Amino acid sequence: MASSWVQVDASSDFSLANIPFGIITTANDPAPRAATAIGDYVLDLKAIVSHPEFARLFPNLAGNEAVFSQATLNAFAALGRPVHREVRQALQQLLAEDTSEAAFLKDNTELREKALLRRTSVKLHLPMQIGDYTDFYAGYHHAYNVGVLFRGPANALQPNYTHLPVGYHGRSSSIVVSGTPIRRPVGQILLDPAAEPKQPITGPSRRLDIELELGCFIAKPNDMGEAVSVAQAEEHIFGYVLLNDWSARDIQAWEYVPLGPFNGKNFGSTISPWVVLPDALEPFRAAGIENTTPLQDYLKEPRSDNVYDIQLEVDLTTPEGDTTTIGRTSAKNLIWSFPQMIAHHTLGGCPMRTGDFLGSGTISGTAPSERGSLLEMTEGGKKEVLLYGMDARKFLKDGDEVTLRGFAGKDGARVGFGTCTGRIYSS
Repeated sequence: MASSWVQVDASSDFSLANIPFGIITTANDPAPRAATAIGDYVLDLKAIVSHPEFARLFPNLAGNEAVFSQATLNAFAALGRPVHREVRQALQQLLAEDTSEAAFLKDNTELREKALLRRTSVKLHLPMQIGDYTDFYAGYHHAYNVGVLFRGPANALQPNYTHLPVGYHGRSSSIVVSGTPIRRPVGQILLDPAAEPKQPITGPSRRLDIELELGCFIAKPNDMGEAVSVAQAEEHIFGYVLLNDWSARDIQAWEYVPLGPFNGKNFGSTISPWVVLPDALEPFRAAGIENTTPLQDYLKEPRSDNVYDIQLEVDLTTPEGDTTTIGRTSAKNLIWSFPQMIAHHTLGGCPMRTGDFLGSGTISGTAPSERGSLLEMTEGGKKEVLLYGMDARKFLKDGDEVTLRGFAGKDGARVGFGTCTGRIYSS
């Protein structure tokens, strides 16, 4: 991958190999609009549309230039993957050190000062208007670890687990962008599960947890009654973000039978602000966890490298400011891919719309250091996670800040997501 004339640190998530998309505002222009990230800068895409050569460099956006002036990326996402690919390639050409279009931006001082902004000078917003949110359970090791805690090794996985991508419908209204504070949820809690009769109390969650996930945005919709084939599902994907699907384990434990999670999950989910396109992640394809169960035909994929080897990290920062990396794993630790999730989600004819959001489920590896939730790290609260500053956690305390990171590739050509951060405050 060529280098950029914009200074990009070797360890930056936003090399020329990436070119993600997000929504920004600035002090000088409070109107939300589209941007891309390059190193420590963002390129205001609305600002470059007025250039007289824009139509020549971006012919695929003819008649759709206004997509970069929208408050969300939905209109751009709806144009489809071929357009996303061509726009990304055109932006890479503009930002490359050896660009043949230097007069457009590189040597255009007036436009460069207007459009190329320090990332610290902009505010990042939720990138998409999210209509519906579905959370899956595709992290095999997480599903097994949690199953062992509650049912023992022999019955850790439910009989359906390797036959279909298990999921449930979540709450899109509480999905927030990185940096948004998260209020500790209040709900019904059963303090003594062994007592009879069962008598809950109502109060703040005492077992507040994280879930390290990868999120996927839908670009191309399907009509009601129309199933999306697993072979075509990738054409329906806009891009990916990091997802922390915060979980109140004690609230969830009491309420989830028989219909699944509710208040234990709907109080907040945090996503990273930059949408990374599938084309940027293409070099990092990998095989997921082998599923030896014979699959139904609609779930059989044409290729085995159906997930991505993205390095994922979880940091916990205490109210005192001490930060500990409490988990590292890879996004390839999934038994179901996003194309399989889409194929299953639409099998019965469910219409998915531009901006709909899918969560992978918690991603964990095989080693204790690779677990993606405190529930697993502490074995259900039996152990403590040791932190810098002579501190420890079983579950989150008020004032704790959790930061997810994700990246792939070598220094100088990294494709990353930036950070996905949220701080807990009291009920």
